[in-house]
Amino acid sequence: MPETGPLTRSMDKQFEKLFAMMAGLEQKMVAGQEEKRTVQEEMRAVQEEMRSGQQEMRYGQQEMRSGQERLEQKM
Repeated sequence: MPETGPLTRSMDKQFEKLFAMMAGLEQKMVAGQEEKRTVQEEMRAVQEEMRSGQQEMRYGQQEMRSGQERLEQKM
């Protein structure tokens, strides 16, 4: 194998650092995507709870109207 010069060895070290940095960034990106998916799932769950709560409120409002109508009829 031919002897490499100091410039080539230096470039090799720089490329190794670059590849290590790129691998680290890729891992962070994957972790960020997973976190994003988790947050999206949590948001969907909260939205579903809100819809359920809104339905309960509508039902409660209907019950109140019905009760008011009954009271007015008794008067």
